[in-house]
Amino acid sequence: MRLRFYRDPDTGLPHLRRHGVTEDEAEDVLLSPGEDRPGHDGARVAIGQTQSGRHLRIVYVADAEPDSVFVITAYELTGKPLLAFRRRRRRGKTKR
Repeated sequence: MRLRFYRDPDTGLPHLRRHGVTEDEAEDVLLSPGEDRPGHDGARVAIGQTQSGRHLRIVYVADAEPDSVFVITAYELTGKPLLAFRRRRRRGKTKR
C-alpha cells in the first residue's frame, strides 16, 4: 500500500507528527486495522494497534492511484474512546 500524507503548511512535515505519530505507525494500522469505518465528508477512519502496542485513530481518504491512500491525520487513542474500541473488539462488532 502506498501512503501519502497531508503536510503541515507551517513545518512542511506530515501533520500526524504534531500528534506524536510516525508514518510507520500509521502504516502499521492501515495494513491491519481493527476497525475501518466511514468518517465525515468521504473520509474513512481506521483504528488499530501498532507493532509497538499503541492504539491509533487514522483519518484518511482513498487516493486516485490504486492501492494508495492519503492520510489526513492520526493520533493516539486513549481514555473512553480506547475503552469503547476494546469493548467493540471483544463483542466482535467491528465494521470493515
